[in-house]
Amino acid sequence: MARFSEGAGSDQRFDVNLSILFTELPLLERPAAAAAAGFTAVELWWPWIDTATPEQSELDALRKALEDAGTQLVGLNFYAGQLPGPDRGAVSVPGEESDRFRANIDIAADFAASVGCKALNALYGNRVEGVDPEVQDALALENLVLAARAADRVGAILLIEALNKPESPLYPLVSAPSAIEVVDKVNEATGLGNAKFLLDIYHLAMNGEDVSAVIARYADKTGHVQIADMPGRGAPGTGELPLEQLLDELRKAGYDGFVGLEYKAADAAASFEWLPTEARPAR
Repeated sequence: MARFSEGAGSDQRFDVNLSILFTELPLLERPAAAAAAGFTAVELWWPWIDTATPEQSELDALRKALEDAGTQLVGLNFYAGQLPGPDRGAVSVPGEESDRFRANIDIAADFAASVGCKALNALYGNRVEGVDPEVQDALALENLVLAARAADRVGAILLIEALNKPESPLYPLVSAPSAIEVVDKVNEATGLGNAKFLLDIYHLAMNGEDVSAVIARYADKTGHVQIADMPGRGAPGTGELPLEQLLDELRKAGYDGFVGLEYKAADAAASFEWLPTEARPAR
């Protein structure tokens, strides 16, 4: 596996996505595993895929696991349905899924506040057969406005993410401009300005977008970054993407937020060899 060059990453803040790495461990053991690998920041998809409204005891246990490990939660998804699985979010899905998302908004926001997390990601949701896309988009805007206001209440930003069409064929936001359009609509509707773009380099590359051009155009609207190599969605150095170069472009464009490691690895601890040990703790 190719390593980043000496000194690379020293001016960036990395975090480990505990919903895709260390998944061989129970949820509550993953923060400590990330800390043992040298990381002090982590992020999560919504951890309870079977419920949008977990018991307070479950929330308390996760908070304690994060605190005991000395890890800072820097990103959290709102309820997103079966993820991993067939779903890609709930905000635009009429009926029970939209209801679950709304029931989750304050729970997720309050949990984020309790652990100092400042970024909440709301996945848009798949197109539903037999439902007018305009109806779904109107519902999505309503739900995203509610989510943006809840995020603002706890001093957080709301993230809107573009996914990739080959792996998420029913998801409508499969380009940077399509996600930015939603970001702008939410900000216009709320007047808060706290909706931001989640720039996932892997998804953009899978869509065939010019990632450097996306960075140059949208760095100022970007609230969070995620990376994986392509093809394969593995660790940096396992594929063909110039990730070190792209992260340098982001930094030079003014992005100083977190870079989430959202890649697949059979052995998470061994997969971090590409990143010098001294670059792993978040500054």
